[in-house]
Amino acid sequence: MFLEIIKNPVLLSVLVLLILSMIKMNVAFALIIAAMSGGLLAKIGVTATVSAFSDGLAGGVNIAFNYAILGAFSIAISKSGITELLAKQLFRIAGTGEASPKKIWLLKYFLIVVLTLISISSQNLVPIHIAFIPIVIPPLLKVFERLQLDRRMVACILTFGLITPYMVLPFGFGRIYLNDILIKNIVDSGLQVTADMAPKAMFIPALGMIAGLLIAVFISYRKPRIYDTVKTEGIEETANVEIKPWKVIVGIIAIAVALTGQLWLNSLAIAALAGIVVFLISGVISMKDTHDVYTKGIHMMGGIGIIMIAASGFAKVMKATGQVDSLVELISTGVGDQRGLAVFLMLLIGLIITMGIGSSFSTVPLIAAIYVPLCIKLGISPIATIAIVGVAGALGDAGSPASESVLGPTAGLNADGQHDHIYDSTIPTFIHFNIPLLIAGWIAGMML
Repeated sequence: MFLEIIKNPVLLSVLVLLILSMIKMNVAFALIIAAMSGGLLAKIGVTATVSAFSDGLAGGVNIAFNYAILGAFSIAISKSGITELLAKQLFRIAGTGEASPKKIWLLKYFLIVVLTLISISSQNLVPIHIAFIPIVIPPLLKVFERLQLDRRMVACILTFGLITPYMVLPFGFGRIYLNDILIKNIVDSGLQVTADMAPKAMFIPALGMIAGLLIAVFISYRKPRIYDTVKTEGIEETANVEIKPWKVIVGIIAIAVALTGQLWLNSLAIAALAGIVVFLISGVISMKDTHDVYTKGIHMMGGIGIIMIAASGFAKVMKATGQVDSLVELISTGVGDQRGLAVFLMLLIGLIITMGIGSSFSTVPLIAAIYVPLCIKLGISPIATIAIVGVAGALGDAGSPASESVLGPTAGLNADGQHDHIYDSTIPTFIHFNIPLLIAGWIAGMML
């Protein structure tokens, strides 16, 4: 069984993706090569592989378009001076001279708490997902530099806030993941469960995520890290924004309009465009400024969009090979009555699938049809089944080069070119969240 798992084309293509990414190949190129490798290893032929990849690209176009317009909106917000005002106030608190260690310590952990709360809120209270990152993070890089804050810690904080809430809280994106995807697919696979069981089932796994965050903040990345101040200063110099009260007020109104539009219309692109219109009407930006705003927005967020398009193509190829089902079915035929081994392998294969696809929301429908009957066969309780399937889907959302929860933090933290996507976002989030989540998920699957 283990030999068959190792030889599985899906696993091998994910390994190709990870290896190419780690040796600094662009993630979009790595996804294309990994998709071709998976198709050829599965022996579906070059033509079928290319066709599946091309068909899959359409699935990511909407996301890419949304991110491009969101990037433009972020640039427009920066012209209002609202983010610069926030950064300057925080920098003033830190002090321009030799600030006391106590002041530095207090501001550092105040920022950590605030960033954690903002990222958690982006999944439920104000469900805008990664949209807040390009708005909030780049202006704060100078503050991070002043505090010598390790950006790998910030990446872990942001990723924690983007993932943990939807795993356990049935609001916003959590409602979609827990109710519309997890519970629905489990019920469709033959097990009667209810929506109120999901938060209880995912509580222990959520504790694993919290443990990972605490390790990142208080152990792994607590020491000061120095960055190139010249590059960080360049962000502010490029912006060259004069802070005026009325511009800041317009910025606040534009953000409110965009958030309201997102909740009302359920379209990030239209909502962001509505915010840009507020800036146009107020005169904060002119018609000719829209070209510059759009170009810089594409530069900021366009890369994420292209990677998400490529990830959709990769996912389509993996489905076309038919090897995702084979990988999942290997568990049901090879573990016998060994519950501990079965739970571990279900979680591990979920990790592999999500690492490649980059979306926990897409993984659950692929695995539920096999996992649920296997759990019933092994006598695993309904609540433990929810935990196993839910964690198997969420595993890999952190630490995947193609995941929005990792790409988003990189887009903000790398605004001055000093934060590597693989070594400063992908690997740190993989270590601090997938390992404790795997352990906590196994405990939940065995105890509940």
